[in-house]
Amino acid sequence: MKRLWKCGVFVGMGLLITVAVWTTRAAEEEPEKKPQRRPDVIFVPTPQDVVEKMLELAEVTKNDVVYDLGCGDGRIVVTAAKKYGCKAVGIDIDPQRVKESLERVKKYKVEHLVTIKEGDIFQEDITPASVVTLYLLPSLNVKLIPQLKKLKPGSRIVSHSFDMEGVKPDKVVHYEAKDGVTHTIYLWRTPLKIEKEPEQEKSEEEKEK
Repeated sequence: MKRLWKCGVFVGMGLLITVAVWTTRAAEEEPEKKPQRRPDVIFVPTPQDVVEKMLELAEVTKNDVVYDLGCGDGRIVVTAAKKYGCKAVGIDIDPQRVKESLERVKKYKVEHLVTIKEGDIFQEDITPASVVTLYLLPSLNVKLIPQLKKLKPGSRIVSHSFDMEGVKPDKVVHYEAKDGVTHTIYLWRTPLKIEKEPEQEKSEEEKEK
């Protein structure tokens, strides 16, 4: 009996070693996925109470479709789905952010309402959105204007901290958050109130001329 027990132990240890080696090899064969290109901004999460203020300012309802462009860890789309019961789509070019967003979606059990996509926000079709949320740089907001112009009338765009040059906001709110910082939130409604066409960024070829 003692010999059989020892054999069982050796067999078990052998299986454990085999599994460990297989797992290590699998990890080596599947390196961390890289973004399609370098992300436009460094990920800085919006405080949760600011997220809620943004959605409140946009007057989100269960009939809306919220698109978060550069969704980070997914907190905006998850909050929209949880609080208002609406559909939401998060788009981010960084696979790590996409992974974090999917984990948050699963954690809060809103898979039936929230879609997370890995993609370039400047290449995505955002016309299904009735609400668009942003936490990008001013130049990136401007770059999105051609896409935002295509949204159906009455759609709302809310941006944390940064405005959109050449487009008059319908509302600007200065919100004192729980972190003790006053956050500025911009709201636009479509059709956009274009005051002046922003200067388009020149290509590298044009700069050399």
